[in-house]
Amino acid sequence: MISTAIRVARVGSAAELAAAVLMILGYPCLMLAALVPSVPAFAAATAVTYLADHFLHRRNSYLVSRLSKVRAGLSIRFLIRQLLLILLLARLDLSDGLVFYAAIACFIAFYGLQAPHGALVTLIRNRRRMPVATRNVDLAARIRIPDAPPQGLLNRSAEKMLHLDLAAVVGLLVAGATDTAVAAFVGVGVTLVVGTLYVAALVPYVRGSKIPPNADRVLTAVDEWLRDYRPQTVLYFSGSRDSTYQVNMWLETMEQLESRPLIILRERVILQNLAPTTVPVICVPGGVHLMNMDLSTVRVALYAANVGKNIHLLRVPTMKHVFIGHGDSDKLASVNPFSKVYDEVWTAGRAGRDRYAIADVGVRDEDIVEVGRPQLAPIRTSTDASGTPGDAAAGESCPTVLYAPTWEGWDDNPGNTSLLLAGENIVRGLVQADPPVRVLYKPHPFTGTRSAQAGAAHRRITALIEKSAAERAADPRFAADATAQAAAKAELARVQARIAELSGTGDEKGDEAEATRDGLVDVKKHEEIARLRIEWNDAYWRSFGSWEHRVITGAEPRLYDCFNVCDGMVSDISSVVSDFIASGKPYAVTDSAELGVEEFKRQNTAVRAAVILSNGAAELDALLAAVRDPASDPLAADRGELKQYLLGPDEPASIVQFNTAVTNLAVKADTRNVGQDARVATAGAEEAEEMADAMPVPRAASTPGDPDGVAAG
Repeated sequence: MISTAIRVARVGSAAELAAAVLMILGYPCLMLAALVPSVPAFAAATAVTYLADHFLHRRNSYLVSRLSKVRAGLSIRFLIRQLLLILLLARLDLSDGLVFYAAIACFIAFYGLQAPHGALVTLIRNRRRMPVATRNVDLAARIRIPDAPPQGLLNRSAEKMLHLDLAAVVGLLVAGATDTAVAAFVGVGVTLVVGTLYVAALVPYVRGSKIPPNADRVLTAVDEWLRDYRPQTVLYFSGSRDSTYQVNMWLETMEQLESRPLIILRERVILQNLAPTTVPVICVPGGVHLMNMDLSTVRVALYAANVGKNIHLLRVPTMKHVFIGHGDSDKLASVNPFSKVYDEVWTAGRAGRDRYAIADVGVRDEDIVEVGRPQLAPIRTSTDASGTPGDAAAGESCPTVLYAPTWEGWDDNPGNTSLLLAGENIVRGLVQADPPVRVLYKPHPFTGTRSAQAGAAHRRITALIEKSAAERAADPRFAADATAQAAAKAELARVQARIAELSGTGDEKGDEAEATRDGLVDVKKHEEIARLRIEWNDAYWRSFGSWEHRVITGAEPRLYDCFNVCDGMVSDISSVVSDFIASGKPYAVTDSAELGVEEFKRQNTAVRAAVILSNGAAELDALLAAVRDPASDPLAADRGELKQYLLGPDEPASIVQFNTAVTNLAVKADTRNVGQDARVATAGAEEAEEMADAMPVPRAASTPGDPDGVAAG
């Protein structure tokens, strides 16, 4: 019942649901208390509405934004409470006294302060909004960017301003309860004086030295930096906040480029969620600004997603444009016809080339380059040392199986995800397996964003795993090494604290302008954080039992970290499968559309060495047998061949192949540009020659008496 109510109300927890109910019920209670009249009841209801409202705002509850859509926004809620307070005073027979008139005057004046307050806050934010935002770009040496106003003035400013009425409300309630006007006048005075001071404190930040330079000067400074830095390879990305992972997966590769890299983003929300990197980053929300930016030294542009805003860079002919994508799978998105607009399409291995040939969407074979997958370097193979699970009951090994389904997709194709039809059967089969296995469940970040059914299936699977984990924890067969786990948890806390210390809380940068000014990465800190994240990952897996089921929905541990500690995986048709093949470990893929084993393998290259699951998941035993005894795995040789077909050869390393492809394409861009310059020069010379031929020949100077200008012989 509570979970249903949480889902319907679109709140994040039972606490939010309770706060929402209390706030909504508080206003009818205020009216009843005013009509009775009862000062204690009114005071209690007032406290409830204040606290519940504040709690929901602190949680950034979805309900708060929904209330504003139905004309019950923050200002309206405060106004209703104040009007009901005036009603209470009238019912207390104070309507003819100074307290009543003071209350009316106070609330009118207080709302009069809202307009200049809101205008100043908006003006400050607009004037401090940069036309571009950057990281690792030294603009401070070129333009002056002043400090941001104190965050106490701008952060949640409307909420803070409205809550200044609390002094007046308390004073008026005390006056109503005690029949003395002093408290009322003191409260009214405090509200109006503090409100006026708040407005006055904002005034200095709307002019003069408190605001950054105008857009023209900022863009000029960025162009100066570009001319000094001379970027050669650009990673271009546009998308929603939820798609940030698509650009994050390329950051380490960009850091390893042999040419000078640059990252161009189109949305501020992407920049705010971008992982730390040493590569210069420029966020350019405006298409006109991007098209006028000096990118004359760039020779290769890399695109991680097919989106409409790509056209703003694709129009530049002096660079070569490459689609690198954000995964390699048999999904239709991997052979999008839009790929025809790029000069080249880079795939991991031969499989990507064959997909385009079979799809026949207009991408020519000579425009496809196989570069491997540089991101897969952290994945350990089945022959590497790995995070081997510990011993379970009776000293037997407790293997780990990862369930990593993809999301529901944009349509209702039953083959998109196994969550809807097979997910619960898969998890139930794994948690009930005998001999036992450990289950790690890591769903796609988009799960449930489009389909309510997929979201519900995810919650049921989570509940099933948590229930099984609780039962296993109570089972004496699964003994935990409490000392080792306590030491690992202490190590985890230490590493987390150090990472937080190095990374900061995120509050140091007052706003976008200040973050742009100060956003130069400390390379030593960056390298130390990278090392600490490895330590964090190791401590994380040691901090709980090797038999303990786990639901992993956050950014950490990463998917590849899960690959390294598991012994087998169940997934769907997605890049997850292609990536996991790099490990060489057994895997299963669900035929949710019920195509049949042969047809499923014919349509999806990545499953040719997989155990194929039906929606009933009866075939799990074959996967578990391979996990428990790798030596007798009948598909091991097939996986080795498939790995090379999908991901390319192990040598040279993928990053070497990638750098070679960048270099070769840059040479093509230079060749094209030189040819264009030569053609322009040739055309210019020919045009000049034609103009010279077309001009009349000057006649010889005439002499007196010689009208034809011909000298006498």
